[in-house]
Amino acid sequence: MAEYQNLFTQVQVQAPAYPGVPLDRDRDTRERVTTPWHSSLMGWIGNAQIGPIYLGFLGVGSAICFAIAFSIIGMNYLAQVDYNVIEFVRQMFWLSLNPPDAKYGLGFPPLAEGGWFLMTGFFLTASVLLWWFRMYRRALAMGMGTHVAWGFAAAIWLFLVLGLLRPILMGNWSEAVPYGIFSHLEWTQTFSIRYGNLFWNPFHMLSIAFLYGAALLAAMHGATILAVSRFGGDREIEQIVDRGTASERAALFWRWTMGFNATMESVHRWLWWFAALVCITGGIGILLTGTVVDSWYVWAVKHSVIPSDPSVWPVTPYYAQ
Repeated sequence: MAEYQNLFTQVQVQAPAYPGVPLDRDRDTRERVTTPWHSSLMGWIGNAQIGPIYLGFLGVGSAICFAIAFSIIGMNYLAQVDYNVIEFVRQMFWLSLNPPDAKYGLGFPPLAEGGWFLMTGFFLTASVLLWWFRMYRRALAMGMGTHVAWGFAAAIWLFLVLGLLRPILMGNWSEAVPYGIFSHLEWTQTFSIRYGNLFWNPFHMLSIAFLYGAALLAAMHGATILAVSRFGGDREIEQIVDRGTASERAALFWRWTMGFNATMESVHRWLWWFAALVCITGGIGILLTGTVVDSWYVWAVKHSVIPSDPSVWPVTPYYAQ
């Protein structure tokens, strides 16, 4: 008999469709749409039940704003290839909706010279913010904590820094990130070169450290639960209330291998903070670039982060002092 390994196999349990927890206000329950149904394909990566979905005023508003932004980008892409669908698909990675030229400052340029870009930014930002308020209000309606909304807010902070806050501080919409795949990557490279290598930005260093840390923590936690799911480790709440074989073995494993183990509750706090700080510190680093620090290379040399280059920042060697 083959040994059960749920990294590769998953038992799908399909029960009668569940419409969700009844809420205090009947309006919230009534506005859930679609009849729940089951998908075996979705069951491989999550819960097999699809629906019901609650949209409400904020959800509908967010969806409409996103559709408008998405359509503007798509139509501009199509215009760039003369409305040739084949070329649209072939050149997808190279197509881009770019910000206005620097000569327009913070003004509104003609549509073809950056106006479409600003309109896209407006509707996309409105969509994201409306979605945030939707998540926040849904959590309150369910009697949950608002942890998910604040985690999402960390990502929104970085999004706003890149497309709104920093361009305003720099006094120019041309500083915003373009809407394109390769153009986005090229902007990142150019941004780093222009401001003396972003690697020497201490907040960028922190952001990368938290990024790697979050990935490691998520992999360690996910692997631990999968490793003890044969003992019921995937039912974490039950394990916390009635400690059984799974939680005992998981804790013992990490004490044996690392000398210390997180609890089933604390590991999620670690993960939340590591993931949120990726965007928080990254946003701070981007916001300081060009507004407070013109060259991170010069800053790093001045603060003895990297060796000095006399042609850039003359510093007397310590042995000559």
